[in-house]
Amino acid sequence: MGRMDDRMGEPPEYPDYAERVLEVAELIPEGRVMTYGDVAEWLGEGGPRQVGRAMALYGGAVPWWRVVRADGVLLPGHELRALERYRAEGTPLRGASRASEGHVPRLDMKRARWDGAAAPGPGPDPAGGPAVPDGARAT
Repeated sequence: MGRMDDRMGEPPEYPDYAERVLEVAELIPEGRVMTYGDVAEWLGEGGPRQVGRAMALYGGAVPWWRVVRADGVLLPGHELRALERYRAEGTPLRGASRASEGHVPRLDMKRARWDGAAAPGPGPDPAGGPAVPDGARAT
């Protein structure tokens, strides 16, 4: 893992759940996104709020812009930084409506959403069911 902090290059200590959330964020390919709920489902624990909390507290050292809201609205307060990264990575965007505040585009969730396929670890059940941890069987 490539995360470092300011203490002489030592990797920081994160709570276990936050560490797993950050690991998933690092797996998301450039130009793709997962929702907070997608990450929770992929992990098989927690929910969108828990993932959002972990990203808010610890996500600065990972590609935070790839973990997003389900409606495709860019992270409030970080829209321009995220938009710059989405454009650099070729992440699919939808034009902003004239009614949208600041006319900031949204993510095109149909095209940008990544299902975690081809990633190691837990993830979507190949039969289309919910995420299951490694070695576990979906029931």
